[in-house]
This record gives sequence, structure tokens and C-alpha cells, in this order.
Amino acid sequence: MQKTQLKKSVLEAEISKSLTQWEKEYLGRGSVNVKTDIVRNMIIVILKGVLTPAEKELAKDPQGILDIKKTRAALIESGNQQLKSIIYEMTNEEVVSFHTDISVHNGERVIVFMLNDNLEKKLI
Repeated sequence: MQKTQLKKSVLEAEISKSLTQWEKEYLGRGSVNVKTDIVRNMIIVILKGVLTPAEKELAKDPQGILDIKKTRAALIESGNQQLKSIIYEMTNEEVVSFHTDISVHNGERVIVFMLNDNLEKKLI
């Protein structure tokens, strides 16, 4: 079965699982909860529980918040080719851009993969 013949919910769950595995291997720990949604040409991933205990403590200070955001952005950016490859392998769609941000107040990260084509239309 080709990936584009998958049910949307199945592919979303597989992407969540793969990104959690990538986090564990690349960043050394995974998030507590991951939810993926495929909307038109976007894959939107929300990862909860991404901060370490030390980062939570550091986030109590305004400079600490900036430091966490800067460090986490650099870590994700350094692995962005791996992330794009994971998405391509799972969807057969090229990632044309990649956007992410982290909230240190609630420990969530949002990742948006913008695809070359409307993946949602290809899924059942």
C-alpha cells in the first residue's frame, strides 16, 4: 500500500510516532504528548512536555526564556534536514518550508511543515 492511500488519521499517528522517535535519538529525550494534523499542504505538529526540569527552572528568568528559545531553535534547525527527510519518506511530498516555535510557559513546541502539494486531498 502506498503512503498516499493511507487513512489520514493513520498517517498523522505515524508522523507523531516518528517525530517522537527522532526527538529521542537526536535531542536525547522525547516529548510527553504529540498530536499531528494534516491540513491542505501543511503538517502541523504540537509537542507537549518538551522542556527539561532544568529548562523549566531557567524559564523563570526573562533572559533564561530567551536562552531556551535560542538554544532549542538552533537544535531543531541543525536537524531540519533529518526532519524533512522523515516527512518526505512518510508522505512522498517535498517539504518546501519549515516553521517552529516553543512556548516556555507551557512547555509546548509547534512545528509546521509546508509541503509542495495538497497532501490532505490525497488521503482517504
